[in-house]
Amino acid sequence: MRDWLVHIRRNEHASLQTQIREALVSAILDGQLAREEPIPSTRKMAKSLGVSRNTVVLAYQGLLDDGYLVARERSGYYVSEKAIESAAPPKLVAKPQAATSSIDWSSRLTMNPAEQSNVSKPLDWQSYPYPFIYGQVDHTLFPLAEWRDCARQALGKKWLGSWTNDTWAHDDPLLVEQIRRRILPRRGIMANDDEILVTLGAQNALYLLTTLLVSPGTRVGMEEPGYPDVRNIFRLATPNVALLPMDERGLAASEEFNACDLVFTTPSHQFPTTVTMPLERRMELLKRAAKHDVVIIEDDYEFETNYVNEPCPALKSLDDDGRVIYVGSLSKTLFPGLRLGFLVAPRNVVKQARALRRLMVRHAPNNNQRTAALFLSLGHHDTLIRRLHRAYRSRWEIMGEALKQHIPESSRVPSFGGTSYWVRGRQGLDSEELAQHAAEKGVLIEPGRVTFGVNDAPRNFYRLAFSSIEEQKIEPGIRILADLVRR
Repeated sequence: MRDWLVHIRRNEHASLQTQIREALVSAILDGQLAREEPIPSTRKMAKSLGVSRNTVVLAYQGLLDDGYLVARERSGYYVSEKAIESAAPPKLVAKPQAATSSIDWSSRLTMNPAEQSNVSKPLDWQSYPYPFIYGQVDHTLFPLAEWRDCARQALGKKWLGSWTNDTWAHDDPLLVEQIRRRILPRRGIMANDDEILVTLGAQNALYLLTTLLVSPGTRVGMEEPGYPDVRNIFRLATPNVALLPMDERGLAASEEFNACDLVFTTPSHQFPTTVTMPLERRMELLKRAAKHDVVIIEDDYEFETNYVNEPCPALKSLDDDGRVIYVGSLSKTLFPGLRLGFLVAPRNVVKQARALRRLMVRHAPNNNQRTAALFLSLGHHDTLIRRLHRAYRSRWEIMGEALKQHIPESSRVPSFGGTSYWVRGRQGLDSEELAQHAAEKGVLIEPGRVTFGVNDAPRNFYRLAFSSIEEQKIEPGIRILADLVRR
């Protein structure tokens, strides 16, 4: 019996028998009780509700007479098949208002994140023939057999305790070791185990850092245009979010930068423009940060996807003062549904972030951590990165040529990598209307207005990603889009 299905109130005007009857009828018509589902015996129901058995017997008898229940000898009471067939579909049945519906929740909520602007993507993006959307993967490139083997090993008896136990605030030591030995040195970063924290993706890391470092009086700076999710996180914590100017070399070294307490930047491939910050600019920003006591959060956005030059050292690797906090993710090279990332910071910051994470989620799922650790340790991650690099470079070149051929009037920021192109359409183009018409033709694009933090944001920018679309579909998709752009 589902105990929550029937509740009675002794001070109600309706009799106890009537209340039992109405509760069961509502459960049947609302679809909460399925066809042929057993109903508790009259003895059990009476004991559960604290009423006499005769009261329940009379209520059941009325439901039998009306065809809602059927009685089976030596078996009990069941929901009638006819009652289910005659019931309206659950979605059409109006449900009674909860007792707390009179509460003015808007006056009680301390924040309204649902009112913020966010990137929106259809969940069924794979059903579209030309999905130029960011942050998804081409499943044909993923080494499923190798991942399955690592998952099988992780779930075996050998490591049973490592993933079934609650580890409180601790991370999988094998995963931390692999991050320290395999991932960070590639960025030029050297760190100790107690300077690394595993998070539920980069997003979780950014929320933890904002909670720890940003108060209402903190002046935070970020790139404009920039990552809308982190802008929304900042704005929940402080009204003082400065939108810092960009140029062809990334985040500009400006007076606005000097006035900030904390600055967020994506130097590897700027979000959303894909601009790579050169070494000279990185050194200049670090010098300014030291002079004006600015803390920098570096989001290592698409570090692995540089197709022209060798990757620049991370800001964290060039930092002598310990003022750069590094945020990374395994979601971009593995798959976004994994939700594993990490942050690298001074040990006292990691200590506090670890304690805060414990209050929120305790730790990332241990089975996912161990599987990812094995995937890294066995070399599968390095092999996958090389495979993705080859595939993405080819798609990057094909998309560049297709844009040049079919939409030459649109300008693009010079790109050396990443998994998308940032396109500025002609003056007067509304990319949100374009996206709507394109979706009707099977082409998914991402309007760019949401990446700007100002109210009068330009509407003619849009992003075209190629990580999740097959190579041979890029040019035909751009051709369809070009026809819509010229209308």
